[in-house]
Amino acid sequence: MSEELIRHFNDRADRQPADSWWRRGYHRQILAIHRHRIPPGETVLEWGCGDGALLGGLAASRAVGLDLSDRMVALARKSQGDTCEFAQGDMQGTRLEGTFDHLISCMVSGYQTDIQAALENARLHAHPRTRLHLTSLNTVWKPILRLCEKIGLISPQPQTNWLSRDDLENLLELAGWEVVLSRTEQLCPLDIPLLSTFCNRFLVRLPVFNWFGLSLMLTARPRTVPVLDGAVSCSVIVPVRNEAGNIRAALERIPVLGRRTEVIFVEGNSKDDTWETVRRECAAYTGPHLVSFCQQPGKGKWDAVFTGFARATGDVLVIQDGDLTAPPEDLPKFFEAVTSGRAEFANGSRLVYPMEQGAMRFLNLLGNKFFAMALTFVLGQPVKDSLCGTKMLLRRDYQRLLLRIRELGDFDPFGDFNLLFGSALLNLRIRDIPVRYRDRTYGETNISRWKHGLMLLRMTCFAAIHIRFFRLRGRAATPGS
Repeated sequence: MSEELIRHFNDRADRQPADSWWRRGYHRQILAIHRHRIPPGETVLEWGCGDGALLGGLAASRAVGLDLSDRMVALARKSQGDTCEFAQGDMQGTRLEGTFDHLISCMVSGYQTDIQAALENARLHAHPRTRLHLTSLNTVWKPILRLCEKIGLISPQPQTNWLSRDDLENLLELAGWEVVLSRTEQLCPLDIPLLSTFCNRFLVRLPVFNWFGLSLMLTARPRTVPVLDGAVSCSVIVPVRNEAGNIRAALERIPVLGRRTEVIFVEGNSKDDTWETVRRECAAYTGPHLVSFCQQPGKGKWDAVFTGFARATGDVLVIQDGDLTAPPEDLPKFFEAVTSGRAEFANGSRLVYPMEQGAMRFLNLLGNKFFAMALTFVLGQPVKDSLCGTKMLLRRDYQRLLLRIRELGDFDPFGDFNLLFGSALLNLRIRDIPVRYRDRTYGETNISRWKHGLMLLRMTCFAAIHIRFFRLRGRAATPGS
């Protein structure tokens, strides 16, 4: 089959300059989708690189393309110059030195004689945070494409594998990958002004229509591997506003996490004596944690979290709300999930276990369930409780996340959506960690049900427009920017 494929793609390389307008439009769409998923400045390996247009359009720090066809490789070198490295090779057997941040297999799986072996070989080029972006044709389009071949709209294709979404996910799992995101793209694969934009950025995201995109696109990560070697430290950020009565309890109840636990209180514009209490309790503390405190320079929880994370020195970062309604005793579950690699972003969920009677008002509960469903749709990953304050991730992932959410702008004063959206844009595996939600023992909530509810609704709509339906815009998103 390889010889037949080489002849086919050599012939394609010879007539590439005369390629049809609709094919060029299709590839422009593919490039736009990959640009959305792969940030600039990271390393990329592509199998079946063809003329190198996709690889050359990604602004990678290192871009390597392999193709079975020697003439395609020559064409890629000619068209892309020195911006990329190209060589003859295949996904099933070629082994390169080193690993890459992103692996691309675009319409290549259909040509493999052993797809599982090809995916296992891809696994050898991955580090724990590598993402494999696999694109295949949706089987729904098979009769349409066969008809297009017969009437001459597309050139005849060699015999290929037609794999369903379930087939691909099964093979990825067998080869040591875990699917993070799976969806169809390109409801209209032709570049038709207005129509293709409406179909590809909006309509294909909706139920029923999302069955009919031309391209199946899956993003996968190496299946659960430890991501930290040796002893691991953890920084616990505790935003506090009007929480004077909870400071000592927080110090007493936050458990030891890893080789060293750092607790950072970030006080923000309290009307009671929270700031004085933080300073007094931290000065008197003689427990096992490394304790420090500061005041946030601005307003809002995101500003407090951003300030605390900037001071943190731990390998793992976690937010523990100062009201302690999400118990600190649950933090070891988050720590184990993140340090083992089973989760890359651990998100607390208060909506699994029964709550204490006064923990959450009924309308607040309905609002949380609504936003959870909306965020699951926007992110493409299940999120049961988007607004629980307890969230944990690696510090190095947080640093990458900050760069990614610049595109969103300064739109989230709470920080929950910033962290969730940033994790989704990095294709991190988000896992819900159930917590038992408790009544407050001191003070009142800082959340205004209607004012903040409307604000969250606007943020959800913003995210749907800019993440789920449209491409992102380049703006800054750190507090004070």
